[in-house]
Amino acid sequence: MNKNLVYTLDENTFTKEILILEKPGEMRILSNPIAWKIVNLLASRPMYPAQIAKELKIYEQSAYYYIKKLLTIRAIGQVETSFVRGGTAKLYKTEFAAFGIEMNWGEKKFENLKNGKISSKVQTFFGDFIDDGLFNGTIVVGSPDPHGPYRSSARDGHYAAQLAFFLGSFCSLPQNFVVKLDVDAKSEKISRTENIISVGGPGTNIITSEFNRYLPIRFDETNFWSGLIAPYGRTHTLDNHGLIAKIKNPFSEKVNIVIIAGVRSAGTKSAIIALTNHGNEILKKFNQDNNWALVVQGFDMDSDGKIDNIDIVDEVST
Repeated sequence: MNKNLVYTLDENTFTKEILILEKPGEMRILSNPIAWKIVNLLASRPMYPAQIAKELKIYEQSAYYYIKKLLTIRAIGQVETSFVRGGTAKLYKTEFAAFGIEMNWGEKKFENLKNGKISSKVQTFFGDFIDDGLFNGTIVVGSPDPHGPYRSSARDGHYAAQLAFFLGSFCSLPQNFVVKLDVDAKSEKISRTENIISVGGPGTNIITSEFNRYLPIRFDETNFWSGLIAPYGRTHTLDNHGLIAKIKNPFSEKVNIVIIAGVRSAGTKSAIIALTNHGNEILKKFNQDNNWALVVQGFDMDSDGKIDNIDIVDEVST
């Protein structure tokens, strides 16, 4: 019987086909030292018996004996034939990457194979946005048309595509459309009833501006483009400074608000890259019971015009 073996290593999930040995005699065959050497040898490339015997320094008759035994339990299989010295030689290769025994109890449902690729901290951060494997919320981006009190046009809405691909690695999309422009989200009055991930600063995203004052680290209300204000007068004003924040909705604690925004569009990009590529690092101190905010700074380390490295600049949990 063959099944798929699923295991986790260094927060990554892997799968390989495993042959389940059902009889004690089958296990005895595989536990023989020479048989085990043959299985490992044939895992790298197909070989015929004479090659196996030469490689392992055993008699060719012994190689045939163990090959026959391994064939009976399907540990190896014939893959092709080759003409050698005027005759036909059969080539064999290991069939499975794992062997084992199985008891008929202890099964646990594995909900989503993709989850293992994402750190537990990231899954916790977005846990409130996932319901039975489906994304439960709305991603809001600023409208590219002039709108709002500043008649501004958003230039960072396309970064939501990177975020959406990332979310798709550990949850599925519901039937309803999950991305809205801020003007539509405002008119539909969803900001107090749904989980929201708002992408873009308050100057270009009116949903971000609605929650800005409640953030542990917030944009300067007197001039949203002048920078971020943290407790005790700390300020972060560079274009590539980006904010990642998560709070309970101050108007309804049944839903959550995540803000991913920058002082400028480069800052929004820095924040998106930080969350999707460096989540395990930046979320080390995240506590889901608190309102939380983090400021990152993006750098172009190889001078190709693209942000490829992130530094944590400030962090607040309240």
